Amino acid sequence: MKRQRIVLRGRQRQSLLTWARRCPGAALRTRIMIVIHSADGKSQIDIAHALGCSPSTVYRTRRRWREAGRDGLIDRREGNGPTKADDLYADTLLWVLGAAPPDHGHRRPTWTQALLIETVRRYTGVRVSVSTMSRLLNRLGVRRGMPKPTVGCPWTKAAKRRRLAMLRELVASLPADEAAVWEDEVDIDLNPKVGPDWMLPATQRRVVTPGQNRKAYLAGAMDARTNRLLWVKGVRKNSDLFLALLAKLLKVYSDRRRVHVILDNYCIHSSRRTRDGLAAHGERLRLHFLPPYCPDDNRIERCVWRELHANVTRNHTCADLDELVGEAELYLRRRDRAARKQMRSELRKAI
Repeated sequence: MKRQRIVLRGRQRQSLLTWARRCPGAALRTRIMIVIHSADGKSQIDIAHALGCSPSTVYRTRRRWREAGRDGLIDRREGNGPTKADDLYADTLLWVLGAAPPDHGHRRPTWTQALLIETVRRYTGVRVSVSTMSRLLNRLGVRRGMPKPTVGCPWTKAAKRRRLAMLRELVASLPADEAAVWEDEVDIDLNPKVGPDWMLPATQRRVVTPGQNRKAYLAGAMDARTNRLLWVKGVRKNSDLFLALLAKLLKVYSDRRRVHVILDNYCIHSSRRTRDGLAAHGERLRLHFLPPYCPDDNRIERCVWRELHANVTRNHTCADLDELVGEAELYLRRRDRAARKQMRSELRKAI
């Protein structure tokens, strides 16, 4: 039996084109365009290639148009009843994701969509498909990312809050003849830090590593008021590197009565050699230690070193360590120039 050809009469074609432009759903738009292309005499395979759908979709859409016309193109899921993944289900999913699988009685340490479906079903009695869970996770903005390794601070929460509040007050009430800096060291590894990157479909970027790692170190200090950056480099992360930075601070801030250095509890900051070096400068240098294992509370760690790794050391292609250190220092110089430019602009606005 010969199949009946689709024919659009009068203003039907223009009406369908207007509907396709205004309809919110991509699936409905595809079905409308299938009817229009069919009326133009195109084959089932050609339409599937042109619209990026399967030939079976073209076949079903043509059949629905012949059976019900325009009404046959509308999504027929409206009569399926209320959605399973309602607001209560979404709230339960977010609550479940606020903890790790072992907190809900599972032995697996990481979440999968199947495990989320089973866990939420336990609390709501509703089971959804993997595709529904995938769409819901996307709608809620839930992402699959890399966990951050941390070490718990041994101090009590109250003691940690008091120390951080004291440091914030120190910076906020700093006299004009004193300076405060955030200090930290960073490792520059010749072996690249491997991180995410955008890649073409079905490809994976390769990061060539030298195999045997070599290291250099930078000790940096960022002005708490102006974000001005100072640094020194060395081949070892020891007390001599830290003392070299302190000497540079005293030279740059020679017009200040005192320089406050906010830093972590790394051993080189409190070694005997460091204490002897500090004693030689009297009251001009004063160290203020952050709570232990709190790198996110050190502004130079958060604002400078993290960006240095993102812009220089992650997935780098430098052939030797000197080239890599040169790239790192170039990035820091550019960042320092940008900070000075912003400071001058703010001063001009204030005048």
